[in-house]
Amino acid sequence: MFPLTIRRAAASDAERLTSLVRGSGAYRGAYAAMVCGYRVTADYVARHRVFVAVDTAGRLLGFYSLVLEPPELDLAFVADEAQGSGVGRLLVEHMLGQAGEAGLTEVRVVSHPPAERFYRRLGAERVGTVAPSPPKVAWERPELRFTLA
Repeated sequence: MFPLTIRRAAASDAERLTSLVRGSGAYRGAYAAMVCGYRVTADYVARHRVFVAVDTAGRLLGFYSLVLEPPELDLAFVADEAQGSGVGRLLVEHMLGQAGEAGLTEVRVVSHPPAERFYRRLGAERVGTVAPSPPKVAWERPELRFTLA
């Protein structure tokens, strides 16, 4: 486990978030089109609950974005070098805490297919699939839901 802090993202983090998304090993090969040209903007960071996980040197280990209306985990990424270290689990737990504080009773997740097992291990249930939306997304994606107590 990396020593880390989870803090609210600032507009100045937008470029680093974009780099993390575009450089993600999970989106190479067949999934590359989905993040090609994708940008996390300062406006996006200002409009949504975006939180970053950073290590003691300020290095970005991951981030998530919680959209409140309708409730959805819109983005969740962990740096390739931090995969498997618990950063993703901590970010999802933090997101669920934020959702609860906002009065949400559930949070939708349209998952990257290889990430479905991760979300299910953390308590999400599969509720359906989302159809492809070419040209960027040419495959079905699992639709999951976290239900808050």
